[in-house]
Amino acid sequence: MNSKRNSYLSALLMILFSVSFSYSQTPTSKTENKSKLFEETTTDSDYLMSIEKAGDVLQSAANDAEFEGNTFHLFGEIKRTESKLDLILASLKGANPNVRNQQMYRIVLKEIEQELNDQNKAIDHRNANLEKIKSKIIDLRKDKTLFTLIKDTIRRKQFKTELANLKKRYLKTDSLMTKNQGILNDKKRLTVEHKIAVSNALTTVETKLEKSGISILKKEYPSLWSRDTKKVVSHNIKAKVIIEENVAAYYLSYKAGGLITLCFFMGLLAWYISRNLKYLKSNGHAENLSLFNFKYLNRGIILPVIVIGLNIAIVTNLYAPALFLELLQLGSLAVLTIIFKNDWSGKSMRNWLLLFGLFFALCFLDLFIEVGLFQRCSFIIINILGIRYGLVQIKSLKDQLYIKGFFKWASIIFIGLNGLSILYNIFGRVSLSNMLSLTAFISLTQIVALSVLLKIILEIILLQIYTTRVKRGIEKIFDFENLSDTLKKPFIIIISYMWLVVIASNLNIWESLRSSIGNLLSRPNTIGSITFTLGNIVLFFIIVWAAHLLQNYVAYFFGEIEDENEENINKRQHSKLLITRLIVLIVGYLLAVAASGMPLDKLSILLGALGVGVGLGLQNVVNNFVSGIILIFDKPIQIGDVVDISSESGRVKSMGLRTTKINAPNGAEIIIPNGNLLSQNITNWTYTDNFKLVDLSIEISGDTAPEDINATILSSLESLPLVNNTKPSQIYYNSISDGKFKIQIKFWCSIYRTEETISTAKQVLFSSFKAKGLTFST
Repeated sequence: MNSKRNSYLSALLMILFSVSFSYSQTPTSKTENKSKLFEETTTDSDYLMSIEKAGDVLQSAANDAEFEGNTFHLFGEIKRTESKLDLILASLKGANPNVRNQQMYRIVLKEIEQELNDQNKAIDHRNANLEKIKSKIIDLRKDKTLFTLIKDTIRRKQFKTELANLKKRYLKTDSLMTKNQGILNDKKRLTVEHKIAVSNALTTVETKLEKSGISILKKEYPSLWSRDTKKVVSHNIKAKVIIEENVAAYYLSYKAGGLITLCFFMGLLAWYISRNLKYLKSNGHAENLSLFNFKYLNRGIILPVIVIGLNIAIVTNLYAPALFLELLQLGSLAVLTIIFKNDWSGKSMRNWLLLFGLFFALCFLDLFIEVGLFQRCSFIIINILGIRYGLVQIKSLKDQLYIKGFFKWASIIFIGLNGLSILYNIFGRVSLSNMLSLTAFISLTQIVALSVLLKIILEIILLQIYTTRVKRGIEKIFDFENLSDTLKKPFIIIISYMWLVVIASNLNIWESLRSSIGNLLSRPNTIGSITFTLGNIVLFFIIVWAAHLLQNYVAYFFGEIEDENEENINKRQHSKLLITRLIVLIVGYLLAVAASGMPLDKLSILLGALGVGVGLGLQNVVNNFVSGIILIFDKPIQIGDVVDISSESGRVKSMGLRTTKINAPNGAEIIIPNGNLLSQNITNWTYTDNFKLVDLSIEISGDTAPEDINATILSSLESLPLVNNTKPSQIYYNSISDGKFKIQIKFWCSIYRTEETISTAKQVLFSSFKAKGLTFST
């Protein structure tokens, strides 16, 4: 490429700037004296314009050949890629054959390979630009005016200065292009060398991962009783520490953005919890948190938030280097130890510290001690202690935790993996043995951490509900146990998934499992003219399930409990809640349809078929659904209203998109389709306010005057807190005779406590008239 370019440029230089052209004059012909009026002639202005055009081309070529900022950024990326590759290659030579390190190396090497491909394409693009620039310069030979000028000796002397400047521009451009193309070629050569190194390193990593796989047929090290076991040369622990530190530091910088984002959200969560706790404390309700069986949030928020953050970090960094991941695990156990210190019994705490110590020793041996007799025997001792722990001491942990159902499986996995680890260690499968040992302890400690995580999440939700209710003036302690049982079901599914993912990744089977499941779910299937994948169907149902789950649980964040029956219910908030539920469902179904991948033309056919079905049998369902939407926005009734509908009466408990539930005074729950609500007359006693005008008929006997009776009645009613005295009470005399008065009293009270108010009013009136020596009857 360079030789071709140089030949072109040399030829152009000879053509444009040669000083040895011969000049000869043609003989004069007989036609010389003829008129030359219409012949084409080249003027000095034409020559100057041609020289200027060539100068512009050379100047533009020089400007285009200059490296811009994005090119220097590319060179910086190449240098950073080289630094990453050097670190990975050095770590591959010195680090233990740890499965998690190898997994991290494989992921990073594949990303480096992609980076090198991108850098290679960018270099090729810049080389192509230089070739375009060269073609523009070569095209100057097609300028006949400039070519004629150079051949003409006399004219060339006339434009000597301009041609000299043109030559300087050419030489400058040629030098710049030669230099930059050399730099690009060097970078190209470097990226090719790096690609070869990455390919070799990937082969090495894949080989090590294959050797570490679950296989009982390949012998990796000598058997434990073999003499060769003792001949392993020990390495400097300090050198191992440096290697692991470098790898972990690289990964930390590599994942810095995600970790900073996680810390930010954890800080936001801590602020949110702190705000709710401060509100309860300032209003004298903080001590009520003990009634909710809080174990963590009522003693501080920093440690619970750290537990949440560490669990998320562990699950989202499955292929982190061993040192980084094991530090996260040990950090999680240390925080849990501080949390458990004041709650657990002495026996449970000692057993927990033993588990912590065994796991720490296991991590140290795995990271910093070379495979040999000492390491293998130490692993066996830890495995034996682990089996004993799983059979005897794990029961003391189980009794202290919120989730106990998982511990049966955790115990089986823990004991089984430790037993297999001993067998593989004895027969020389050391990498597999070490992997099984670490997985056994991580599976047990992780289920403890996830159990605490679930309890903390439920406490955060209960704290939010209680704080919202206190802000609304509702201090009643709700049935938090049933609510917790309801809330924890979806979270148990999530926690189970997290636990299984951590176990599978430590066993080095998660990637293959995910790949197999992904291939199964993404395989296209065809029925008739419709093509679909199982993944789209599964995603459709997951989104629909999540939408229904969210619309059911969104009320809890508004402080709403399903069985509440408060008098001062916030109807406006309930309306917002219903609209929120409607939006969640609509968005959920739209996302589900979009995720299903169903073509719009097929969807229109389906909707047409559905329309026929609606016309035949689903009109009532659609009627109720549309009526529910009208009720939500028109608001003739709202949750908490006391209504009379046809022959039914009661308090509106809940409103859905299809039906409305009403609590009758006798305790029955009446379910009315929304279509029936809109088609009947509704008497809403609480449409404007929650007060009702009640009648009380009484009879007074004795020697008294109407004025005294009126004063006694009004003073008695004013003393009743259940009576709304902001609206005047009314007294009517139905009959008056000597010593006998029949009176009708009307006063306002809360419709939710009508019977209680009437009963209390009768008692107070009876006592007041009896104190005056009058006879009172109703």
